[in-house]
Amino acid sequence: MPQAREDNVDVVGVWVTADGDIRRELRADGRYDEARGKRPSAYTGRYTVTGSRLQYVDDSGFIATGEVRDGVLHHEHLVLHRQEERRRS
Repeated sequence: MPQAREDNVDVVGVWVTADGDIRRELRADGRYDEARGKRPSAYTGRYTVTGSRLQYVDDSGFIATGEVRDGVLHHEHLVLHRQEERRRS
């Protein structure tokens, strides 16, 4: 079983565009689920992380790449920021 690289960026969580229209959940199990507008699960698939680079393979077989730079996820023409978790009182 391959060992996880310690220098991989932690990407698990929900990432959103500034306007909130696109929400991408990157799960710890290597799967992702992307909502677009009012359309939940518009794109689903798996992803891998090598350093700061991500490779996505959606369930239809389409392949795309992304990169985290300065805490911001850049994917093709999209810029996504990690959504902060709401703290419970």
